[in-house]
Amino acid sequence: MAKVEVDKSKCIGCGACTATAPDVFEFDDDGLAKAVKQEINDDVKTAAESCPTEAITVEE
Repeated sequence: MAKVEVDKSKCIGCGACTATAPDVFEFDDDGLAKAVKQEINDDVKTAAESCPTEAITVEE
């Protein structure tokens, strides 16, 4: 089963993931990213690779 996870302790809320894959990532009330879908596509993989703090984990 595919899994997308954001480690809140690493996230700095820079917005790279929400800009790259807005259908999968959004900000929570704390201004940190969260995955709202468990969908793996090229945009999600790019978001994970682009995350400056490596807070995004993608498991296929």
